[in-house]
Amino acid sequence: MASTHYCPTDRVHYTWDTGNEPLLTVADGDTVVFETRDVFDDQLGPDSDTSALAGVDWERVYPLAGPVYVEGAEPGDTLAVELVDLHTKGWGWTAILPGFGLLSEDFSEPYLRIFDLSRGDMTQFREDISIPLTPFMGTMGVCPAGAAAQSIMPPGTFGGNMDTRQLVKGTTLFLPVQVEGALFSTGDAHACQGDGEICVTGLEAPMYAVMRFHVQKGRTIPAPQYRTAPGPLTPAVNYGAFYGTTGVGGDLYAAAQDATRAMIAHLGETYGLSREDAYVLCSLVVDLKISEIVDAGQYIVSAVLPESIFLGV
Repeated sequence: MASTHYCPTDRVHYTWDTGNEPLLTVADGDTVVFETRDVFDDQLGPDSDTSALAGVDWERVYPLAGPVYVEGAEPGDTLAVELVDLHTKGWGWTAILPGFGLLSEDFSEPYLRIFDLSRGDMTQFREDISIPLTPFMGTMGVCPAGAAAQSIMPPGTFGGNMDTRQLVKGTTLFLPVQVEGALFSTGDAHACQGDGEICVTGLEAPMYAVMRFHVQKGRTIPAPQYRTAPGPLTPAVNYGAFYGTTGVGGDLYAAAQDATRAMIAHLGETYGLSREDAYVLCSLVVDLKISEIVDAGQYIVSAVLPESIFLGV
C-alpha cells in the first residue's frame, strides 16, 4: 500500500548536488508532505520593512526541502509529481531587488511589501485592489546529472526554478529523471504570480505542500511538461475584462520590457499607483504573452492585466 511521509523541516540545501543526502526514501505511489521556507530562508518576517533587505545573507537564498529518493526512478524515466494540496502559512512578501528583474535599469532602489495571507483566497494590495491567491511552488526539480554545488536560480531541463504559475493544486508535473532515485527537491513557493515574474519576486511565502510521486518507466521527455486540472487557467479572474499593453520589435526581451513599461504607465494614470507599486503589481497579476513571433522578425509581446482585481470595475 502507498504510504504518506513527512519531509524533515530542520534541514535544507541551497545548491543542486548529486552528493546531497536524501532526507526521505519513498516508493512509487507514495505521498510526501513538505513544509517549505520562503526564498530568503526566513530572513524576513511579517513585521519587516524595506530596510531589512540590506541585511539579507545571499548565501541563504533558495532553501530547498529534500532531496527525496524515489525508488525505481532511473535516468531515462519520467517522474510524475501530482500536486495534491498547497496552502500558505499566512503571510508573504514581494520586493524590488536592485540589479534583478525585467526592468532592473528602471528601478535601482529596494522596495518591500508584506501581505496578510490569512483571510482565505484573497489578499489586499490596496483597499480597492484585491488579488486572488493561487499558490504554487516556484522550484521543483530532480537533481541534474553531474551537479556539484550548482546554483538553484537558473532552471534547466531537470526543472528547478521554473516559476511556472500553472503548477497549482491539481496539476501534475512531469520531470525527466537524470540521476538514480531522481533526488527531487522543492521550495521557493509563491502565493500568486503573473506569467513572467516581472520584478523577480512573486508573492513569496512559506508554504505547506502535499505531493504524490509516480515513476513512469521508459518514458523519456526532453524537459519539464505538465498537465493542469480540467478548466480555465485563470478561474479566479476569468469573469472580468482584461487590459493589454504591447511591445513590438525584433527582440522578445526588449518587447517584454516595453509592454511592461506601458502597463506601469497605464496603472499609474488609471489607478493612481506609484511606479514601484505598479511594477510590483505587474509581477503579481500581469501575464506576459508572446502574441506573435512569425512576421518578418517583428515580434509582439502583450502584458495582460485582469481588471477584476479592481473592486467596482
